[in-house]
Amino acid sequence: QVTCVEVVEAYIGRIREVNPLINAVVKDRFEEALQEARQVDELLAEGPGDDSLEEKFPFLGVPVTVKEAFSLHGMPNTSGLVNRRNVIATSDATVVSRLKQAGAIPLGVTNCSELCMWYESSNKVYGRTNNPYDLQRIVGGSSGGEGGVLAAACSVIGVGSDIGGSIRMPAFFNGVFGHKPTTGVVPNDGQFPIAQGAQTSFLCTGPMCRYAEDLEPMLRVMAGPGVHKLKLDEKVSLEKIKFLCMDHDGGSVFVSPVDKEILQAQKKVVEHLESDLGVQVQRVSIHKMKYSFQIWSAMMSSKDSDGQEAQLFTDLLGDHGKPVWPLWELVKWLVGMSSHTFPAIALGLTEKLVKLNPGGNAKLVSMGKSLQAEMETLLGPDGVLLYPSHPTVAPRHHSPLCMPFNFAYTAIFNVLGLPVTQCPLGLSSEGLPLGIQLVAASYNDHLTLAVARYLEEAFGGWVLPGK
Repeated sequence: QVTCVEVVEAYIGRIREVNPLINAVVKDRFEEALQEARQVDELLAEGPGDDSLEEKFPFLGVPVTVKEAFSLHGMPNTSGLVNRRNVIATSDATVVSRLKQAGAIPLGVTNCSELCMWYESSNKVYGRTNNPYDLQRIVGGSSGGEGGVLAAACSVIGVGSDIGGSIRMPAFFNGVFGHKPTTGVVPNDGQFPIAQGAQTSFLCTGPMCRYAEDLEPMLRVMAGPGVHKLKLDEKVSLEKIKFLCMDHDGGSVFVSPVDKEILQAQKKVVEHLESDLGVQVQRVSIHKMKYSFQIWSAMMSSKDSDGQEAQLFTDLLGDHGKPVWPLWELVKWLVGMSSHTFPAIALGLTEKLVKLNPGGNAKLVSMGKSLQAEMETLLGPDGVLLYPSHPTVAPRHHSPLCMPFNFAYTAIFNVLGLPVTQCPLGLSSEGLPLGIQLVAASYNDHLTLAVARYLEEAFGGWVLPGK
């Protein structure tokens, strides 16, 4: 009904209209995108009328945005690090290249936190990204620009990555869908920083979008040949899913209590599942979840099976340049002279402290392994756990500094390697997005994706900001 050029022009117009407010797209490629859209229209004008085009190019002409930490040919790839500000990608990350081969048209790259290790997307290269529902609030991180750009209807689908919740927190704060796949299926290469040591099995690349039905086709394309592991062709009967529900982590001292409205939204989901599907949602209390932050932190700094150490964050901050001394950077930051953000400096300082307690770390790593076995057994081949995406709705700018460990609600599932879909559930009384995490056992991504489609229908999914 519309030409590809019209679609791309509409999205470019929308970005020009709202990006000055939200600062989500940090570098665009509008000229190239329009050129690619013309080629799509020419292809369709001369192409055969059968289904072969649809099979070959499932995303033909669909606008996409990409987190700036991924290489997209001709676009910057700084990850918000000042001494990388002249780095321009000369190739595409594997997932970006697969989406392009499927016909998607990249509009540009979106903001992230410095080195992708904080849940507010703000850095000294591009500045701060604002939440489309309330400009005084954060978009989350590290794929925050992506969450904001999708929520503001500036893009259809987006590419994010997640080592502690970096897809799911922005998806939650911005009321869109985000999926962290089962570990090791979607390739992570072509992003900076790239995980090393044990962290390679915690980092996941995945799809973000406004509509639940787009998650699965995106995941198919991004996973490539590895997609067969995910059982996406299996028919899901929702009545046969074993639903489990956990309201909070059991009361960790490091993490805020869960907001009343988030708990209410979760309760409504439970009630709806029980009345509509006739299932019994089982309440569970998994004791070790209370130590989510400590387990994540210990496993992130542990050695992998080959004895390789995780790369130090302070080394990444230097990025092959002069070494960075966090304490000195803190002094410089206090007088406005540091080229790093405060969260990055703080992480550099705490990293040193973690190294001081190897015995405690080993205990936590083994607790993490036993929690993983417990979760796999609990969920089994047909289980889906409902769990809060975050203890609070989108916080105000800078306030994550007061509660730096709230990301534990998402982070624990990275070290457990489980697939998780973040699903929006309408808006709070303040007009901010609510949502829930849907968690399944490894390689059961098809279950959480099916439940996300069901909940979108029941609760309305994405809501246009400012309505």
